[in-house]
This record gives sequence, structure tokens and C-alpha cells, in this order.
Amino acid sequence: MTSRVEYWGSRLFPLALLLLVVVAAWQWRGGAPISANLLELVPNGTPDVLEQQAVQRMQEPLNRELLVLISHPQREQALALAAELGTRWQQQELFERVQWDPQADLSGIRQQLQDQRLALLPAADRQLLIDNPAAFVERRVQDLFDPFRSQGVVATNDDLLGLSTLVEKGLPHQHNVQVDLSGALIAESEGTTWALLRARTNADAFDGNLALAVNDLVTQARNEVQAGGGQLLASSGLLYSAHGQREATREISLMGSIASAGALLMMLLVFRRVRVLLAFIPAAIGVLAGLTACVAVFGHVHVMTLVLGASLIGVAIDYPLHLLSKSWTLQPWDSWRALRATFLGLTLGLLTNVIGYLALAFTPFPALKQVAIFSAAGLLGAYLSTLFLLPTLLGKAALRPWQAPHALAQRLLDQREALLRKLPTPWLLLIFVLFCAGGLLQLSHKDDLRQWASVPPQLLEQSKTISQIVGMQPTSQFFLLRADDEEQLLQRQQSLSQRLDKLVEQGQLKSYLALSQLMAPATQQEALRQAVARLPSHSAALSEQGIPADAIAREAQQLQTLPTLNIDQVLAAPLSEPWRPLWLGNADDGQVAGLISLQGLTDSNLLAAQAEGLDGVKLVDHLGELNRLFAATQVSAAELKLASCLLIFAVLCIFFGARGAARVLAVSLLAALASLASLGWLGQPLTLFSLFGLLLVTAIGVDYAILIRERVGGAATSLLGTLLSALTTWLSFGLLAVSSTPAVSNFGLAISIGLAFSFLLAPWAGDAQAKDKHP
Repeated sequence: MTSRVEYWGSRLFPLALLLLVVVAAWQWRGGAPISANLLELVPNGTPDVLEQQAVQRMQEPLNRELLVLISHPQREQALALAAELGTRWQQQELFERVQWDPQADLSGIRQQLQDQRLALLPAADRQLLIDNPAAFVERRVQDLFDPFRSQGVVATNDDLLGLSTLVEKGLPHQHNVQVDLSGALIAESEGTTWALLRARTNADAFDGNLALAVNDLVTQARNEVQAGGGQLLASSGLLYSAHGQREATREISLMGSIASAGALLMMLLVFRRVRVLLAFIPAAIGVLAGLTACVAVFGHVHVMTLVLGASLIGVAIDYPLHLLSKSWTLQPWDSWRALRATFLGLTLGLLTNVIGYLALAFTPFPALKQVAIFSAAGLLGAYLSTLFLLPTLLGKAALRPWQAPHALAQRLLDQREALLRKLPTPWLLLIFVLFCAGGLLQLSHKDDLRQWASVPPQLLEQSKTISQIVGMQPTSQFFLLRADDEEQLLQRQQSLSQRLDKLVEQGQLKSYLALSQLMAPATQQEALRQAVARLPSHSAALSEQGIPADAIAREAQQLQTLPTLNIDQVLAAPLSEPWRPLWLGNADDGQVAGLISLQGLTDSNLLAAQAEGLDGVKLVDHLGELNRLFAATQVSAAELKLASCLLIFAVLCIFFGARGAARVLAVSLLAALASLASLGWLGQPLTLFSLFGLLLVTAIGVDYAILIRERVGGAATSLLGTLLSALTTWLSFGLLAVSSTPAVSNFGLAISIGLAFSFLLAPWAGDAQAKDKHP
């Protein structure tokens, strides 16, 4: 007889399912809410809002800019190919700007050099003019006879004292890119001329399918250039993002297909009824519930979550398998009666699984938080589907499963009893302990941010080659400087620049970029204005070269009328474009902030000392901080492991008592320990993701122990049901172990090994005196 809960549950559940489908359809109305941004996978590592803004500012070029180099045996052909490609890409809506020639605003640059020459005068020239005006004039006379030093954008007649030319010649030059006579951007390396093309996208690398579209354009261009006998190199975070998206899509499709196909074949082989494939419906509903919950909480779902979540199929299908496995002893088959008999085991399995997954939500890693929400919601959806939908779908259709697996399960139990008579449990435990001790002694440790992504060697090699050719080697470290006002900020940058100059001289740093290189603080601009007023009295050497004294006086007077400029005014002009990302402006605390970027660093350990003793200066090493956070999080992983075990133990005590709960939990803990030892024996390192995987080993392993202990349908039936569930779970997590992403692979390998031991040890969770339960 159907209970009221079963009656109303089976009728209300379709309404809830319809609501779930409607919500999911609304979430996906504008396209798939899927992100591939690798930066979302890792924690911010700092509560400092300004520092987060600085990190985003420094990473923006990586996520939006594409650098392409083209060479050809015929130099002119390389320039023509770059121009043709740039013209074509300029018409693409993907790009905000495409540049293959300087595209310089010469009139704007000329105007800036004239209007801002006091503010932009290099520090050494500035100091010489202030301290020794006569020496400054004497050097100007010498420059007039040197065509390389006297010629610039601003004509000599408009720049008698040479300040504009000094500004133009004194700006830092951090790369090997030059302007060809034809107007093209080129770089020379080992006798080869490379035509350079730069493109900037309208959005970043993780906006929808932008990265894939850019990657397709690069692939098409490379094929065309190679067909014409040339070579094309490209570097951008967009290309890495595209690779990550494609790899994730491939792995999701492959893993999901193999796991589903494996479970399908196994169920058809064992139960021999096409109707049992309805058991996949709870798994499908579970995946839909997981996606919907993830998008509701986070606004989107990350591709890494989908890869890790692909294993959910193997776990979610456990609930229908537990139900169907009772058909070996429950004849004639009645799905509602089987559900009542397995309800306790299914519910405890859900609780322990959800506890294990939700433990991941308390880690500092957004990726694992998403996996936790995705999996917990998915398991709940699969569980409710098994309770209120699957029995109705299966009805009382005759199920006569293949008897050979049941006979095999009974033989395995008999062989276990025979083994225990020859080798009692204490001796087996001793062998187990020795195995674990030997493996743990060989276990090594490794944690690195690079585990998050599969980096294709060809892209990495191209990036290195381009860096060598162009002479640009940006680093992930930079300095963040705070000050009360712009004057103090520029002074602090000057102090830090003096230390960085020593590193450059020693060859330990190639170059750096700072706002203080571009402009002078307001007090120095005023000091320059006063020094310029004294220049006419020291201009005899210029007059001897035929420059009228009144012309020199007029220019000096004109220079004195130039206003004192602030950072915003200088950066607004065209010549200042490379420095614009270094200015953060006003912070929330009323201070101002700026950055100093670095190029070609040989030893990152040298940087921390450069900021010592300087107020308002902080080295930002985001990758290093994350790697340190990885190490610190191991303690959190151990704490989460302990907390989840205590919670699982408390839940089990309610139904099995303290002694029974301890036996069930001990089995899964020993399985987790064996998984660690196996990693050591296999020569695999222990990573943070291995530890997080062990959280799930405990949760899912407890599920196996509960089923064996319950003995619904007899010991052999329980063992066989557990084996079927384990096979689908092993298949799902085992596929994760062969992922190209190291973090996913470590996660899957640790769980796969742990669950194998969970199954082997599960019989010890049972009570030898317990009797079989038959529905």
C-alpha cells in the first residue's frame, strides 16, 4: 500500500521538476552561463580592494591583447602579409584596435612635447639644468652639432633650448620594436625581420566564445602565412583561454560519454531490461539541479566545475542502482517495496555524501566551492528523483536480473571467510599498516598554481620566442605605491627607482616602468621653472652659434609660463599611453596609488628587499602569494577532514550507535589512508587537491560501508549492489585521473584509489552477528 508521502511526493515532484526546468531555461536565456576565467578558480588571497584592482589592471593586457609576429624569406613580403592581416582584422567586431604601423598622432605628440617639456624632462637633465645651467647650455651647443641628438619631432627653431628633444630621446625604450622606413612595426632577431601586429579585443579572454573566435582567426592566419612560405608566431592569454575551453569541452564530453556508456552497458548486461535505463533519469535531473544551483549562487558555472562535476554521474546513479540491486532477492519485483527497504541506506548515503561535498565549500578556492554546490544540489536532485519519480516510472515491471553476478558475490564472500580463517583480521591489519607506512614514507609533496591549467607546450614555446625577439619579458610581480598626494607618490617612486636602477645595472632586472620616469613632481617642476629663468644669463655659447639672445629669452619666458601639471593631465596626452595603466588614481581612503611594472626579472627573491624601509611601497607577488596560500590551506584541509568525519560520525550514531558508527567510519578513514600510501608507492606527489579528494573518499566510502552493514536482501545482494555502485563511481573518477589538467588528475586519482579500498574494506563495517534483512 502506498503511503501518503509516496502518494503526494510522486505527484508534486513533477511540478518541482517543471519549475527546475523553467528556472534553468531562464538562466540560459542569453546563452550558456559558462566561464573559462582561470583567475576565478583561485582565491583573491587579500582583502585589500586596491591591491585586487592593481592585480586586475596588470593582468588586463594578458587577457585582451594579442601579439603576432610574421616573417618571410622576402622581407617586403613579411611586411605585406602583416599589413594585409591587420587590414582584415580591423574590420572584425572582435577587436577594439589593430596596429601594424605606429599610427602615431604626430601633431598631438609634438604638441605634448612643447606643452609638457618641463614636466616630462628626464631626471638627469632636470638635475643638470637646476644645478648647473651653464653646463646645460654647453651640452646643448654640442647637441646642435650632432644630427642624431638634435633632430626630433619638434623642429629646432621651436625648441632652441632642446628640452622637447631631451624629453623625446630620454623616454624609456623597453623593447626591440622599431619603425621601418615603410612605416611598419618590425623587430630584428638573428638576421630575420619580423613584422609585428598588435590587436586588442573589445572584451577580455574569458567573455563567452571570444577566445575561441580569436584562436580561429590566428589559426586561419597561420595557415595562410605558412602556405605562402612564411612563419607566424602568436602570444596572448586569449590563446591559452581558448585551449582551456576546448580541452574542458573535450574532457567533459569524453568523460560524460564514457561514464554514461559504461553504466548503460553494465545495467543492460546485469538487469537485461531496457526499462532499467530509466535509472539514468535521476542522474540527468541531478546534473540539471547542480547546474541550476551553481548559476543561482555564483551567476555562472566554470568549465573546471563541469569537468570535476562530470564525476557526479557515477555517484548520482548509485541511488537507482541500490534500488535495482534488490531485484536479486525481491521477487516478484515491486519498486515501492524495494524503496522502503533501502530508504535508510539511501538517506544516510545522501547525508554522508553531501557532508563530504559541502566540506569543499569551506575551502578558500572558488573552484571547489562551485564543485561543492554543484554536487550537493545534484545529489539531492538525484535522491529525490529516485524517491518520488523512479518507482512510478519502473512500476511493477518484471525484473529478473542475471544470476551470475549474484553467485559471484556469494563466492567472494565465501572466499573472504576462508581467507579470514587462514589469516585472521589482526594479521591482515598488520599487513595493511606496513603497506601504508611504506607508502607514506615515499610520499612527496607538491603544490603550485600551474596545476590549475594544462599549458600546451607549443603556446608556451611561442610566447618565449616572441619575448626574445621583441625584447619584452613582463613579470607577474610589481610594486604598488600609496601616498597622501601625487607629489609624495612620485617622490616615493623616485626612491624605489634608485634601487631598481641598481638591479638593472647588475643585470638582474632588464627594465621597469614607473610614472616618475615620465614626469617630475610639482615641486621639481617649479624648481625647473626658476632654473629656466636663469638660462638667458648663461646663453653666451648659444649666441656664439648664431642664435639671437632675444630668441633665447623669449623661449625661456615661454617655458616659465607653462603650468604645473598633474598626473591626469600628462597621461591624457598621446605620448603617455604606455604609462596609463600604472596610475590607479584616488583610493577609497583618500590616498592616491600607482604601480611600477617590471621586465626581465632573473630572481624574484631580490624584489622584497627593494621595498624595505620605503613608506607606502608594497611588492605584489600574486602568484607567489597563491602558492603560499596553497601550502597554508593544507591545514584547513585537515581541519575540514576532521570536522566532516565528526559530523558523519554524529549522524551515524543516531542509527547505528557509537560502536557501529565507529566501525563504519573507520573503514572509510582507513581507505583514505591507503589512498595516500598508494600515491607514495606510485611515485605521485601529494597535492592540495589530493587532500580535498580524500574528503570525498570518506563521504562516499561511508556509503559503501552502510550498504554492507544494512544487508538488505542478504549479504551477497548488498555486496553486489555496492560493487555495481562502485564500478560506476570508479569509472567517473578514474576518468578524472587521466585529465590533462594536473589539479583534476590529482583529484581523480586520489578518489579512485580511495574508493577502491573503500569497497575492499567495506565488509569489515558489518556486524558478524547481524542477520540479513529481506523486504
